[in-house]
Amino acid sequence: MALTPLVYWAQRHEDVYLRVELTDAQNIEVHLHGKVLQFKALGHGAKGENEYGFSLELLLPVKSEVSHRSTQRQVNITLRKEQRGWWDRLTLQDRKPLFVVPDFDRWLDESDAEMEIREKDKKEALKTSRHEDKGLVSPKRGLLFVYNLVQFLGFSWIFVNMTVRLFIFGRDSLYDTFHTISDVMFFCQILAAVEVLNAAFGFVRTGVTPTLIQVVGRNFILFIIFGSVEEMHRQPVVFFVFYLWSAIEIFRYPFYMLGCFNTEWKTLTWLRYTIWIPLYPLGVVAEAVAVIQSIPIFDKTKLFSIPLPKAAGTSVSFSCVLYVYLVLMFLGLFINFRHLYKQRTRRFRTKKRKAN
Repeated sequence: MALTPLVYWAQRHEDVYLRVELTDAQNIEVHLHGKVLQFKALGHGAKGENEYGFSLELLLPVKSEVSHRSTQRQVNITLRKEQRGWWDRLTLQDRKPLFVVPDFDRWLDESDAEMEIREKDKKEALKTSRHEDKGLVSPKRGLLFVYNLVQFLGFSWIFVNMTVRLFIFGRDSLYDTFHTISDVMFFCQILAAVEVLNAAFGFVRTGVTPTLIQVVGRNFILFIIFGSVEEMHRQPVVFFVFYLWSAIEIFRYPFYMLGCFNTEWKTLTWLRYTIWIPLYPLGVVAEAVAVIQSIPIFDKTKLFSIPLPKAAGTSVSFSCVLYVYLVLMFLGLFINFRHLYKQRTRRFRTKKRKAN
């Protein structure tokens, strides 16, 4: 009766990899009968020079073509999954055989494997772009670069202007931020609607929902809370909201500009994926303070109140909408924070793996 060798396994979305620990294997036989994989060979294993073999009933069907390659130290077997996907385990039985263990040299979890696919896609895209005329820039890439450049210049002007005014005028600069900065901020935030379209039409690889939450949320604060209520124009909270928004964007847009030409600056990459961690929650808190400060004003002025039928003889104050918005704001914070944190984790986990 054949002895059982040690078998290491790993997977990707399309393949299953088996590594049989057998030195100087000869007379190798690998057969697939339905979902049952059978292996037999003569070689030097844990029990010395003997005949080794095993039979595994796989979790899901694989294609009939089985490839194997023998080296002095092991036999490598590759199986192609019939349907692309991620297996919970290797075998049909819940309890895996004792001789089967994970191959940690090749092991990736599902999210890591997806990131590996993206990296391969990027490399292929880079190779394709290098074969194109180096003197030409695609219209899509050119438009994305111009958009990011314009936004970078706009938010840089806001950030520098507010910083200089703070040093020159001190606390007084907190009260006239809206009158000095709002025109440029209106322009930048209206233009930011392009980012939603870019995500929706697949011009950039990012989710539509997180982008929509940020753009709609900021424009609600800018146009409804600040723009439509004159009493809010001289509130110091305007300074903090504008300053935190611009502090994030002066790192984000240059990162995207370099990305248009497959170029990266490590310091800028680190800042783009790190600076938001303290600034984004602070920005949401500042926006929430602005909403809370505006509620008594909307109650008093009845601005944007929702009229009810004459029989009711009253109207619903817009402040009710603002209370709901406050809840949605922190729900949006959770969604976007989770999205950004996943982006950061995947970015630096991939770079760490490449370094190793």
